[in-house]
Amino acid sequence: MKNILAVDDSRSLRQMVNFSLKSAGYGVTEAGDGVEALELALSQDFDLVLTDQNMPRMDGLTLIRSLRQLPRYQRKPILMLTTEASDEMKAQGRAVGATGWIVKPFDPERLIAVVRKVLG
Repeated sequence: MKNILAVDDSRSLRQMVNFSLKSAGYGVTEAGDGVEALELALSQDFDLVLTDQNMPRMDGLTLIRSLRQLPRYQRKPILMLTTEASDEMKAQGRAVGATGWIVKPFDPERLIAVVRKVLG
C-alpha cells in the first residue's frame, strides 16, 4: 500500500482528502502544518506528500524546500493542494520542487486520478 502524507491546517479538508484517498486504497497520515509534516517525514517514509500552501508555523513552499533537502524525498512526488492559483505562485512551487498543483476546492475523483498518475 502506498502511504500519503496529507498536510493542511483545515481539519475538515484533511478529513475529505483522507476519506477520498483511503477509499481508493491508499494509506493516509495527516499533519496540521509544515512543522508537524516535516517531523513525520523525518520519522516515516511516505510515497507522496500532498500539502496546502497557507498554514501557520510553516507554509507549503517552505515545507517542500525542506523535504527536497532530505535524500529520501528528493525524487518523491509532492503535490500542492491549495486555493493559490496564480502563475507566480505555481512558478514558485516549481522552483522549490513541487511535482504538481491541484486547486481547491478539489474534485475527489480528480485528486485520485492525479495521485494515481504521479505514483505510477
